[in-house]
Amino acid sequence: MKKVYADPTSALAGLLRDDMTIMCGGFGLCGIPDELIEAVRASGVKGLTVVSNNAGIDGVGLGKLLETRQVAKMISSYVGENKEFARQFLAGELEIEFNPQGTLAERIRAGGAGIPAFFTKTGVGTKVAEDKEVREFDGEHYVMERGLFADLALVHAYRGDTEGNLAYRLTARNFNPMMATAAKVTVAQVEHLVEPGEIDAENIHTPGIFVKRIVHVPVREKRIEQRTTRKRADAAPAAAGGGAV
Repeated sequence: MKKVYADPTSALAGLLRDDMTIMCGGFGLCGIPDELIEAVRASGVKGLTVVSNNAGIDGVGLGKLLETRQVAKMISSYVGENKEFARQFLAGELEIEFNPQGTLAERIRAGGAGIPAFFTKTGVGTKVAEDKEVREFDGEHYVMERGLFADLALVHAYRGDTEGNLAYRLTARNFNPMMATAAKVTVAQVEHLVEPGEIDAENIHTPGIFVKRIVHVPVREKRIEQRTTRKRADAAPAAAGGGAV
């Protein structure tokens, strides 16, 4: 089956609809499937539930879908860099399901593994546990969290072959691999597209069986969420010379 598509729009053709659930990989702005997000924006689909570690920043990544009001609900962990997200949330225009970051990761992993629910100590006794089942195991309390499974997963990989095998680089390996397993259809954008066998089997993070469609996106702007700099320290003054008295 041909998996490689000419561009992000054709890679998503026939997959998008209103009110669907989409998982979107990446961590901050690292490893986000930005070209696929742009294709979702251009499609005009709305009422989306988006599962993502974060919501991008204003005008970048998922921030684009927030600006066009295509997102109805976010299931996220960290969203502090997006002013439009905050505005919509505080105005009651956007539904939010906040998760501790580790819990979110495990909910996605569980969904991909076919596990409908699990128990964790994280969040017990806080707002995270409100309206959720809490059980006692060995004298400790645990809150039940549901696994997450989406209609569509959008991921970004550093390398991919034409069979759909993917390899991620550095921080991009956080949420992309687990999301690739936790959806009915996974579409990947890859920076380097190679032939089968060119990625060492030991370095494949997502087997091709999970990936239905691939698009080659060779040129990407590497954005930084926040850049913090400081002035370079002045060179230490030369030591004073001493002589015999």
